[in-house]
Amino acid sequence: MEVIMPKMGESVSEGTIIKWHKKVGDKVKRDEVIFEISTDKVDTEIPSPSDGVLKEIKVNEGDTVEVGTVVAIINENGEASEKSKPQQAEEATKEESRRENVEKVEAKIDNKET
Repeated sequence: MEVIMPKMGESVSEGTIIKWHKKVGDKVKRDEVIFEISTDKVDTEIPSPSDGVLKEIKVNEGDTVEVGTVVAIINENGEASEKSKPQQAEEATKEESRRENVEKVEAKIDNKET
């Protein structure tokens, strides 16, 4: 789920991230404060739009962005990244298997040449 810079008033077109209360990988609950913003009208805390894990922070503290800009991503499945550790391990195993197969083919080619 995308977390966007909210509109804090009719004439407010941008906001500055003052502080992130959560870091990537932290679990968040719906309506829990995840960051603070400052606009020309107000300083306020912004709650999480859903339960999940903060997957990515796209805007650093001190940066000013327009209303509607995606500032963070929350993974509602409860994982810190799209690729879970088991998936990463499985991919590593597949890569190792591919390397072994290439080595076997190269060995067969070398044997035929001699």
